[in-house]
Amino acid sequence: MATKKKGGSKKEALAGRTSSGSRKTALMVEPAKGKLGVMVVGLGAVATTMIAGVEAVRRGLAKPIGSLTQMGTIRLGKRTDNQSPLIKDFVPLADLKDIVFTGWDIFEDNVYEAAAHAAVLDAETLKKLKPYLSKIKPMPAVFDRHYVKRLDGTHVKKGKNKLDLAEQLRADIRAFKKTVNRVVIIWCGSTEIFLKPTAVHKSIEAFEKGLEKNDPGIAPSQIYAYAAMKEGVPFANGAPNLTVDVPAMIELSKQNAAPICGKDFKTGQTFMKTVLAPAFKARMIGVKGWFSTNILGNRDGEVLDEPHSFKTKEESKLGSLEYIFQPELYPDLYSDIYHKIRIEYYPPRGDEKEAWDNIDIFGWLGYPMQLKVNFLCRDSILAAPIALDLVLFLDLAKRTPELRSIGIQEWLSFYLKSPQTAQGLYPEHDLFIQSMKLKNTLRHIMGADLITHLGLEYYD
Repeated sequence: MATKKKGGSKKEALAGRTSSGSRKTALMVEPAKGKLGVMVVGLGAVATTMIAGVEAVRRGLAKPIGSLTQMGTIRLGKRTDNQSPLIKDFVPLADLKDIVFTGWDIFEDNVYEAAAHAAVLDAETLKKLKPYLSKIKPMPAVFDRHYVKRLDGTHVKKGKNKLDLAEQLRADIRAFKKTVNRVVIIWCGSTEIFLKPTAVHKSIEAFEKGLEKNDPGIAPSQIYAYAAMKEGVPFANGAPNLTVDVPAMIELSKQNAAPICGKDFKTGQTFMKTVLAPAFKARMIGVKGWFSTNILGNRDGEVLDEPHSFKTKEESKLGSLEYIFQPELYPDLYSDIYHKIRIEYYPPRGDEKEAWDNIDIFGWLGYPMQLKVNFLCRDSILAAPIALDLVLFLDLAKRTPELRSIGIQEWLSFYLKSPQTAQGLYPEHDLFIQSMKLKNTLRHIMGADLITHLGLEYYD
C-alpha cells in the first residue's frame, strides 16, 4: 500500500479512515452550520483579548498561536501512514468567521474601551480593530459585591430575587439565540469568594427553591450557569468558583443536553506544574517541597488580594500535585510534600504576571536537589486561546449525540486547573494524559482508531 501524503485530505480525515484503509462509522457528529454565538460573562482582560484576537486572526493580522483547535494536528493510524491533519480539518468545528460575540459586564464599556483599559494588547493593534470591537456592548450583568468584594459595578441587573435574575439572563439568551444558530456561554469574570456545596446544591428542585429564597450559597456564577443549563446551552467556567461542580448543575446539564467541563483556565504556574510533576513521577524522583508565588497587577490580581477570593483560587491551584503524585501509592517519594502558594497584587505589572517556583527534590539514595522556575508570562495571552478552544469544543460536544447528554466533558480537562469528573473518579491532572484523552475522544467520535502508542505492530 502506498504511503499517503502527510496530512491526508480533509475528506478522508472527516471520514475517519484508519491506517488499514478500513472505515469506521463516525458517531453522527452534526455539522457546524451557520453562526455560533458566544456569550461571555465578564468583558475584562481575558475576554477582550480573546475577542480581539479572533478578529485579528479573521482579518489576517495575526496567527492563532496557543490554540489547539486552530493550529494543532491529530495523528490518524500508524506513524508510517503519515496522516496528521489539522484538528479543525478532522472534526467539524465552527469556523472563526462564523463566531458572533456578545456578553455581560458590570461596566458599560464596549469591548474596545474595555480592551484599552486592560492594556494587554498594544494600541496599534486595537486601533485597527476598533470599528469591530466598539460595536460589542455588554448587557447589564448579574452581580453581588458580597461574592467579589474588591469590585463594584454600576451596569447590573435588578430583580426581586435570584430566580428573577436568572429569568432575566434566560431572556437575554433566548433573544441572542434568534440571531445565531447555536450558543455557548463562557465565564471570564472574576474569582468569587470561597463557597462549599450545601443542601441547596443537591438537586434541581432545591436549587430553584434557593434561587427564589435568595440562598447565600448561590453566587452569581451559579445563576449564569443555571440560566445556561435551563436553555440547553453549554457552559465553561474560566474561574475557580463553585459553579457547575454541584449535583444540581450536573443533573440539569444531563437533563437539557448542556455540556459542562470543570473550571479555572490552566494558564501559568499550574500549567507548568502539570508538566513538571508528571516528569518527576515518571522517573520516580521524590519531592519534599514546592513553594509557589506570583505577582499580578490586573483586575484579577486586585480581586485575589481579598482573602476570601484568594481561598477559592488557592483550593484550585493546590489540588494538582496531590492527584498527580498519588502519595498513597508512592509514600516514600511524595507522602510528605510541603506545598505552599502565594499570589500578591502588584499594580505596576498589570497583566504581565511573574511566577516563581522553588522545588526541593531528591533522587538516588535520597540525595537532595533543587529546581527553580521563573515564569514571566502574560496571563490573558495564555488564557485567550484556552477560552476559544473551550467554546469550540463545547459546541462540538453539543452537536455530538454521544457527548451532549453525559453532562461532564472530562476530555476537556486539558484546559482547566480543576478538572471535573464523574462521581467517584479522581481528576486527572497530568497534562500529557489529558492531551491523549482529548485527542482520543476526537478520534472516537469521528470513528477513527484510538492511538495507544504500543507500537509493537512495527516489529511483527
